[in-house]
Amino acid sequence: MNAPEIAPESVAAASCEEAPQLSQEGRSCLMRLAPVYVWWKTPEEAMHFPEQVAAQVMKLGAWEDITAMAVATGEDYLRWVLRHAEAGRFDARSWHYWHYRLALAEFGRHPVPPMPVRKIA
Repeated sequence: MNAPEIAPESVAAASCEEAPQLSQEGRSCLMRLAPVYVWWKTPEEAMHFPEQVAAQVMKLGAWEDITAMAVATGEDYLRWVLRHAEAGRFDARSWHYWHYRLALAEFGRHPVPPMPVRKIA
């Protein structure tokens, strides 16, 4: 698997990039998973930010839930979630796993980028 080449100027553009459109199947899957992985909100509240539901599943999910979500949302959506993750959304283990799983990194050729950090002005 080859990781896509990322030009430096595209990194800045990625922050403005809109999320890929979620299919009805993808929204339904995230709505079903929301009460399990975003338990402190109602599913309707959690779905105001579906990327946060997806990130929680990517970080904490059972294999069956991860697999169902990846099929329902598509890998392009999960790549977008990873590229736009807020600081603290992923732990080191899930951050590395998903970069390799989604071909955003390749051992020995394209390293996993540093995790997002909070910036204090």
